Amino acid sequence: MATSELIEALHALAHERKIDEFYLIERLEASLAKSYQNILDLEWDARVTIDRNTGKIYVYELVPQGEPDPETGEYTDFEERDVTPDDVSRIAAQNAKGVINAIVREAGRQSIYEEFSQRVGDLVTGTVLQGTPDFTIIKIRDGVEAELPHYDQKRFPDERNERPANERYRHNQRLKTLIIEVRNPNSEESRQRGEQARPSIVVSRTHPDLIRRLFEIEVPEIYDGVVEIKSIAREPGARSKVAVVSHENHLDPVGACVGPKGSRVRMVVEELRNERVDVIQWSDDAATYVRNALSPARVSHVDIDEETHYATVIVPDDQLSLAIGKEGQNARLAARLTGWHIDIKSSSFAGEPVVSENILIDEEPDDAVSGQCEFIDEEGVRCRNHARPNSRFCGIHSQAEK
Repeated sequence: MATSELIEALHALAHERKIDEFYLIERLEASLAKSYQNILDLEWDARVTIDRNTGKIYVYELVPQGEPDPETGEYTDFEERDVTPDDVSRIAAQNAKGVINAIVREAGRQSIYEEFSQRVGDLVTGTVLQGTPDFTIIKIRDGVEAELPHYDQKRFPDERNERPANERYRHNQRLKTLIIEVRNPNSEESRQRGEQARPSIVVSRTHPDLIRRLFEIEVPEIYDGVVEIKSIAREPGARSKVAVVSHENHLDPVGACVGPKGSRVRMVVEELRNERVDVIQWSDDAATYVRNALSPARVSHVDIDEETHYATVIVPDDQLSLAIGKEGQNARLAARLTGWHIDIKSSSFAGEPVVSENILIDEEPDDAVSGQCEFIDEEGVRCRNHARPNSRFCGIHSQAEK
């Protein structure tokens, strides 16, 4: 390749890839200097300059002059001895290919970082490209890949596990994931951890906000801000609890999230590979909130201790195991959802009578909503919410049935 052709090719590449052409030439000069020092077997360091107009290449050996600095041992004055070989263009062309490829890769990673670093917390849909025992590579779009890590944290304590235990992925499978990190390819930490060869984008299938984003897709009221998700407690792959509140007085937030015949929450459950999702109504009253969080168990009484932040819950004897849940899962999720320490006792243990009235909202995903709420206000307008299972009224107007 002639020197004029080389410089034209560098200009064209810089324009196409939107790379600063002076930066590109400087990188090529530094790479050529190292190559010529080895090829010419120079005793001292080399310096290469490329004429920005003609593309002509000059190679100089930097011969030190005088005495080295007594403190650093380095020379400060050099004589540039011209050692330009006859076949300088051929060697330059060989180096240019490697340098250009490296710069293009770096520019691509930097472009991905600049675009996606502002999208942490966003939901993205991708296609599984390949899987290893430690991570799965997901294609978000052409030229953009993400890493879903699922390292064995006993062997790799510094790595992540963002895959639910019940999930396995196949080639070309489509997945919805949450962006949790975008690595800076130029950071010193990335270099030390050897992450520069890995995808910059890290995604998760275990993060609680994945459920939040899925509900925003399925429930227009959440997307519009009419219904708000106040808290999420999740054990990925097994069960989750979601507390919601309505900012419109006559809108049932739980019914909006569950949807007609459970259609909305069912879409979320299917995307989470049948992870059970309980939707409960948030309340600013701590006792009511704790009571709702223990759904589907019936609660007789809740005592709140503000000083110790403990909630003592009394349940009928036949509801004790349901309130605690398998291996304590229901109570554990309720405590994480509400932020209260929950102590559950049976009625017989607490010396209280059993309360048979079910004052909780049971939000099983498969419950069928029979129809529209029958409540009619003073102006003759019928409630637009869906009725609760086995009831003629929604959660807001359920007292009208009594």
